[in-house]
Amino acid sequence: MLRKIFDFYYSGFTSMDIGKKLWLVIIIKLVIIFLVVKLFFMPDVLSQKAAGGSKADYISSRMTGAD
Repeated sequence: MLRKIFDFYYSGFTSMDIGKKLWLVIIIKLVIIFLVVKLFFMPDVLSQKAAGGSKADYISSRMTGAD
């Protein structure tokens, strides 16, 4: 049954002409959006807070609440 579903979608995708280009544009836009979000809105807090290779100590202190 899963094979029939896969074959259905696979044959539909391979017979598309414009749809392939649209999916390519969608995928490129998603990659760009995720890269921009990652760069600007998700700073690497661990490398900023845990200096000198003490990342494990920093994480354990944050998890246990001990400062």
